[in-house]
Amino acid sequence: MFTTLTEKFQKLFSTLSGNKKLTEDNISSTVREVRLALLDADVSYNVVSKFVFRVQAKALGQELVKSIKPREQFIKIIHEELIKIMGEEEKELNLVKRPALIMMCGLQGSGKTTHTAKLGYYLKNKGKRVLLAACDLQRPAAVEQLKRLAKDNDLDVYAEDTTPLKVAKNAYNKAIVDKYDVLIVDTAGRLHINEQLMKELQEIRKELPFSEVLFVANATTGQDAVKTAAKFDKKVQITGSILSMLDGDARAGAALSIKEITQKPLLFEGVGEKISDLQVFNPSSMADRILGRGDVINLVRRAEEHVDEKKADELKKKIKKASFTFEDYLKQMSMIQKMGSMKSLLRMVPGMSSMVKNFELPEKEMNKTKAMIMSMTLDERRQQVELIPNRRIRIAKGSGCTLDDVNKLIKGFKRIKQLLKHMPKKGFMPDMQKMMGGL
Repeated sequence: MFTTLTEKFQKLFSTLSGNKKLTEDNISSTVREVRLALLDADVSYNVVSKFVFRVQAKALGQELVKSIKPREQFIKIIHEELIKIMGEEEKELNLVKRPALIMMCGLQGSGKTTHTAKLGYYLKNKGKRVLLAACDLQRPAAVEQLKRLAKDNDLDVYAEDTTPLKVAKNAYNKAIVDKYDVLIVDTAGRLHINEQLMKELQEIRKELPFSEVLFVANATTGQDAVKTAAKFDKKVQITGSILSMLDGDARAGAALSIKEITQKPLLFEGVGEKISDLQVFNPSSMADRILGRGDVINLVRRAEEHVDEKKADELKKKIKKASFTFEDYLKQMSMIQKMGSMKSLLRMVPGMSSMVKNFELPEKEMNKTKAMIMSMTLDERRQQVELIPNRRIRIAKGSGCTLDDVNKLIKGFKRIKQLLKHMPKKGFMPDMQKMMGGL
């Protein structure tokens, strides 16, 4: 995500490393490069102009702090201004009414139907009773797609073969009678904006008391998504946006321009293909990612969702006593995989995003390791019996791996146990580096 822009920022910031202080000359030249980097990332020209003006004014008027290097001061200014143009703080959905009505709109191919289901799944996990309304009767198979996504993720969907307005009205009545907390209406899109589409959306917007009208913007289309959002806002008064497809080769145009142009907040971002790959948009988190500083905010959130504190404390005690077993190892791998791929998690760690770009992470090896541990008996997993050659041969056959694979696992696990045992004494980072090498 935003890889090209991130690399350009890091390269131009490095030019300030040798400077002892910020001057008008080095600020002007760096700001010029910032402007070019943003324009190349398809950010709106007006947004770029305002952004670089504020950055330059702030940098020239910056009070120099001797303990902070000029490079770090300039990065801090860029970070603050990025946050400002993206909205400064998280915004919550307006769900005061019951049922709260949410309309999803956007062009065909933006991921609107998928994100209708993703938002429903997100709200369901927040304790809300959600109903989806299949009002996209324009695109072939859109209704079936929503039904399938709903069925696979235990969501309710309302559909009928009439008109979009009737479907929306009848779904609303059902939501009232059956006491749903939220009704999310998936509307039709087109390959481009036309009067028929807008008339259809305006009718639905006028007839029902929507709390939110969310525009789904394809992040890979850059500034085009922003122009489209502005047109939708003019016709149906959107209340916010969702950025989709941020897991691909996204351009920064939509993320950095859409709030400034529409004056409506970015609320969510789609970061993957899974139904659970939807997270709250946080301007500070996005600024961190654009500058290659990881994503601690969302990393902590994922950990909170998937890590059981009680089990974590138990594991900590086991590590200190060196009683960490294959069974514990299996649980930890399963937990990590629930949080996302190793590559996506490491990108969230500050300083790691550039390192994992061309680094092949051992996803297949993790699955192979899980297969070998699952082929062990309970006593073997808990290390209550010695893994003699006959046992190792059985584990290899049961997991579809080689005897050499099993031997490497056992040898590597012993090494990890030793590292974990000494970790509290030596400090975390040196041992973590050794452990990664061992793995």
